[in-house]
Amino acid sequence: MPVQQAETPIRVGVLFSQSGVTAVVEQTQRNAVTMAIDEVNAAGGIDGRPIVAEYADPRSDPKKYREAAQAMVDAGIRILFGCYMSSTRKAVLPVVEQAGALLFYPTLYEGFEFSPNCFYGGASPNQNSIWLARYLMQTYGPDFYLIGSNYVFPYESNRIMRDFIETEGGRVHQERYVPLAPSDDDLARAIDEIARQPRVTVLSTVVGDGTARLYRAYREAGLDPDVTPIGSLTTGEPEVALMGGALAEGHYTAAPYFETVKTEANRAFLRRYRGRFGAHAPVSACTEAAYVQVHMMAIAARNASDNVDDLRTALGVTEFDAPQGRVRIDGDNHHTWLWPRIARADASGTFRIVSESRTALKPDPYLITPPSADWAPSATVA
Repeated sequence: MPVQQAETPIRVGVLFSQSGVTAVVEQTQRNAVTMAIDEVNAAGGIDGRPIVAEYADPRSDPKKYREAAQAMVDAGIRILFGCYMSSTRKAVLPVVEQAGALLFYPTLYEGFEFSPNCFYGGASPNQNSIWLARYLMQTYGPDFYLIGSNYVFPYESNRIMRDFIETEGGRVHQERYVPLAPSDDDLARAIDEIARQPRVTVLSTVVGDGTARLYRAYREAGLDPDVTPIGSLTTGEPEVALMGGALAEGHYTAAPYFETVKTEANRAFLRRYRGRFGAHAPVSACTEAAYVQVHMMAIAARNASDNVDDLRTALGVTEFDAPQGRVRIDGDNHHTWLWPRIARADASGTFRIVSESRTALKPDPYLITPPSADWAPSATVA
């Protein structure tokens, strides 16, 4: 390879919010992408070519994501990492598709989507939603209350949850949506409805800053997580760090990764991340996915090139020893084989894993496989 080509940077765009309602999570994703890029460059880059990142702060606003993505592809960038809310991903996808670019999306989402220009690094519904609903139904009974933020992911996730719960003989007593920035009155109405239902389990897809306010309203109402727990897809370590362990204690989250995963890769990852961003910097499944996707892109580029078509093909057979366990991209649907887990927060705000898969689970974004098959490798962990 000529020296000049070897030194030509590979430019990537990074679209994570540092302000707005979902910044508490997206800042950790931005950190993880930055750290992973530095690790790739320290190891020689992509065949001697460094990765150079251009950043934007879309401020949790789908319109600003679209504008930032358009500016990046207009400047010649063809590899983008970013987006948290599904509304932001859907705003960016037409831009990358029209430009022939690639979006690496490191966030759980509602499934039922495929784009040849997107690689999905977060959990699809068969890797978190079904696990959580079944675990809570078996542990706490058949009665549920669904609450989410008012945008596409909570609506679609709750549709899946409701279908599964009712198919399994359970009951959804109510389904409520609150604004992305909910008022005290919004949350008070929801908590009052929950309190009037005996032994109901709450399934929450409230995101961002509203999460802490929901859990605070729950605790102030005197509800007991041993009787009326909250199970969430969207309450991770950053949200718990924001609200404090006292509010999170006793509640559940389903995700492929928690800080407490016992792998050597995770211990090393946490040492590096906290050595750089602070001893108590929270790390969630979304953080880990952002980190993993950079390394998987780098592996694929080394095996092929950074040309979008070559990269897309190479990514379909790419694997990586991630902090959660060895993962790989499914070439058929561009989603990622992940390790489903359920954890319960303790008084310190630490997630203690109560159930996990013994193997990585094939992504099934269209829920084609019966849910029972997904649970075959599950194991309860002390």
